[in-house]
Amino acid sequence: MAAEIGEQPAVWRSLLAHGDAAGIDGAAALIRSRRPRAVLFVARGTSDHAALYAKYLVEIRHGLPAGLVSPSTMTAYGARPDLRDVLMIGVSQSGGSPDLVRSLAVAGEQGALTVAVTNDASSTLAQTAHAHVDVLAGPERSVAATKSYTAQLLALYLLLEKVRGVDGRDAAAALPDLGDAVLARDAEVVALAQRYRFAQRMLTTARGYSYPTAREAALKLMETSYVSAQAFSGADLLHGPLALVDPQVPVLAVVASGVGGEAMGDVLPRLAERNADVCCVGHPAAVADAAVGFALPDGAPDELSPLLEILPFQLLALHVAVARGGDPDAPRGLSKITETL
Repeated sequence: MAAEIGEQPAVWRSLLAHGDAAGIDGAAALIRSRRPRAVLFVARGTSDHAALYAKYLVEIRHGLPAGLVSPSTMTAYGARPDLRDVLMIGVSQSGGSPDLVRSLAVAGEQGALTVAVTNDASSTLAQTAHAHVDVLAGPERSVAATKSYTAQLLALYLLLEKVRGVDGRDAAAALPDLGDAVLARDAEVVALAQRYRFAQRMLTTARGYSYPTAREAALKLMETSYVSAQAFSGADLLHGPLALVDPQVPVLAVVASGVGGEAMGDVLPRLAERNADVCCVGHPAAVADAAVGFALPDGAPDELSPLLEILPFQLLALHVAVARGGDPDAPRGLSKITETL
């Protein structure tokens, strides 16, 4: 897991330099030719968080309705929705989960244009779709997905920008160097891991493009460290879940230097009222006001900040697991490919 976390900036450089080999241009051209009126995503686990990120991109930058599919409606229940004029994108590291393959196959039969985003061009999901985008992350052996997740984020960003006729590589050019700078500060995260070594429950929260980061951070802590971690959007947290917050339940908050971070403005004071132990990842001003935190470097636009935000949380999950005497490369009960039917 540690090695694959460290590979991420190199993976991003490869994807930015070899986008043609990823199939982005061809997939984007096909999408433009079909001019879909809505976009649906189908994914599971970590890939579901990448799909949620892409949902924000579609709604904000394309002005189209977007949603996340429940695969069981088409697999367990046998639903056959009318999907004409719809683009369905399946996101999967392995491309081997049977329910995702079946969902994409049904979508194609029901009139949708289908695109697979995977880390394996020979996978069943890739072969099922009308077009495939390879995230070019290379073999990922750790059960906890890290480099494939951020490669999915970048590939989806580049694909959706290309559909708009924009070369997203320009805005993303600084990401690999910024990623290297974040990962070089591993010692700071080791200190945070000691702080949270004995935590049994945690909450994660964010808004906007950063909300998928909060969800992915919670998943990483659950699957590697066995922490009961729950993710909420900042808006939802202020409803019933705020009652969960007390000084014994650490809150990991993502506050980016963009619209989503500004929208967290009412959340942090409410957490302070409850004497919450807040660890903030994001822009320096927000981090300075928290109990502890990790300030991210400037240089990434709001819509690309999730690639940097998740890095400290991946390291935190790794180091908390090790501090507890666990092995993050062998989480109990899990395997690399979950064959959900």
